[in-house]
Amino acid sequence: MWASLISKAKEGGIDVIETYVFWNLHEPQPGQYDFSGRRDIVAFIKQIQAQGLYACLRIGPYIEAEWTYGGFPFWLHDVPGVVFRSNNEPFKFYMQNFTTKIVNLMKSEGLYASQGGPIILSQIENEYQNVEKAFGEDGPPYVQWAAEMAVGLQTGVPWCMCKQDDAPHPVINSCNGQRCGETFKGPNSPNKPSIWTENWTSFYQVYGQNATLRSAEDLAYHVALFIARKNGTFINYYMYHGGTNFGRTAAEYMITSYYDQAPLDEYGLIRQPKWGHLKELHEAVKLCSETILSVFPSMQFLGEQQEAYVFSGDSGACAAFLVNIDNTKSVVVQFQNSSYELPRQSISILPDCKSVAFNTAKVSTQFNSRTAIPAFKFDSAEKWEQYEEVIPQFDATSLRSDVLLEHMNTTKDVSDYLWYISSIQQDSMEQQSKLSVKSLGHVLHAFVNGEHVGSAHGRFRNTAFTLESSVSLNKGTNNISLLSATVGLPDSGSFLERRTLGVESVITQDSKEGTNITDYSWGYQVGLLGEKLQIYSLEGSKSVNWSNLGSSQPLTWYKSVFDAPKGDDPVALNLGSMGKGEAWVNGQSIGRYWVSFQTLAGIPSQTWYNVPRSFLQPGDNLLVLFEEETGNPLDITVDAISVTKPPLRKSV
Repeated sequence: MWASLISKAKEGGIDVIETYVFWNLHEPQPGQYDFSGRRDIVAFIKQIQAQGLYACLRIGPYIEAEWTYGGFPFWLHDVPGVVFRSNNEPFKFYMQNFTTKIVNLMKSEGLYASQGGPIILSQIENEYQNVEKAFGEDGPPYVQWAAEMAVGLQTGVPWCMCKQDDAPHPVINSCNGQRCGETFKGPNSPNKPSIWTENWTSFYQVYGQNATLRSAEDLAYHVALFIARKNGTFINYYMYHGGTNFGRTAAEYMITSYYDQAPLDEYGLIRQPKWGHLKELHEAVKLCSETILSVFPSMQFLGEQQEAYVFSGDSGACAAFLVNIDNTKSVVVQFQNSSYELPRQSISILPDCKSVAFNTAKVSTQFNSRTAIPAFKFDSAEKWEQYEEVIPQFDATSLRSDVLLEHMNTTKDVSDYLWYISSIQQDSMEQQSKLSVKSLGHVLHAFVNGEHVGSAHGRFRNTAFTLESSVSLNKGTNNISLLSATVGLPDSGSFLERRTLGVESVITQDSKEGTNITDYSWGYQVGLLGEKLQIYSLEGSKSVNWSNLGSSQPLTWYKSVFDAPKGDDPVALNLGSMGKGEAWVNGQSIGRYWVSFQTLAGIPSQTWYNVPRSFLQPGDNLLVLFEEETGNPLDITVDAISVTKPPLRKSV
């Protein structure tokens, strides 16, 4: 999709493509690098260059980005004595090693602008000021070290630090946010440009929440305001295209779709009027870019909440930005002996200080809407087969401990899933008891003697919860099997390496007394049997005995095949009838789904799941789902996604 996405961005007036560099993708094990296929960052940068655009490389290598573990590979957690993002020698060693690897890779391909390549700017670290105080005296020297380390790599192009007001010279401090024309303190040196590395076109979305909408008018207003008021010379949209968190790459509780409300939506389709309105903004700015870049603006008041920013050079060229800050009413202002009407909270751009080329509040672009048309239905039981995941027994486990182990440190991020397995003795006849399990997150499914007795989960920024359930205990041995699941690893905050998830305590209680089985002997199984056998792949699916579709049970794998929709429209799976799990097409994970975690309005945070055309073949595409809860696969459809244009809306 790269060429098409870059082309649409260029058509929309974009000059620079910005990308993070994902440490956990490129160095999955220490010293083992992967730049193949979708990880081929050199090919991506060269595609940008081939289309005549520039690139900004945000190496980090801490990136946050709503990406699992903030982009860190989990092996970094196990480095002895490591403290992430601190003046800590083990961390600095591996951070410098990876940063140097990426820089040298770019240099070897001649990709920096100093070599004639497209990369004009790089980033080290990421919004460190948000957490710096937590590290005390180890914070400031780390910032200084990171800057010196990056500059010492001699790329021949500038480095920046976002949200770092005291970025050491010559590293440029940059702004992130929605209103940097209002909030940015400005460059910390007169020798540094005013740049905005993240202008949020919407916001990330977590399960249980609605999408954040941001209008084209608001985006355009704040871009123009940053240029005028802050003398802005570089503005990046975060995101112009967000895409999809395939596989297990999303951070904790993040939905699989990412910044779908961007000018190019998750599927790469143009979202109107956002794309078109910004295109017109870019055209207007470029009409006066030479003037803007040659002088600093002078400001004059046109009214109580109205301002004019005038760029007037010795050459006689003149450009003006007329600003109406008032968000309640339109006003008419006088500027250079002419009258101009400014809609509420808007900016008019006058490339010659006379004629209005663009006003941020006047949208002439037609709105479009996205539709999903079912192209393939799985509506008969004969189309499906199922396999029930095996619930492990204590005797079958090889990893054991007399204490409850922390989830992430046990799975090492090879799976979302960790089984905690124990057994308790019941001396009397069968009786009702209460099972109480405290978890630090994210999800828990409890089984007693192989029977599902309850599920519970936390939520974003409140991950801990308690599962309580009435259970029947038999006389003799009773097997307790707890399936803990993460929904992405945490990606932000200080001391990320100290975060803990998973089961914290387990208590059973009858009518007389409680039994704390937290300190019993526990067995563990990392991951699912279906994962281990890779039954989501064509070959792996042959390693188990599938059965005909039956009643819906928790922890069930479902398998079917389908033909790709005709044409070249994007493709999505409608999983609105399912609960929670993960889906694979032809062995490729299209990501986690969690349809049952609904918003306050009672609708799923995400129903459609992107299936890139490159994952598909014309016929016999293998679809496999692992469903943790219960669902109805008969109502799943493969949909073709397209955009339609309604009648022209009047400008407002």
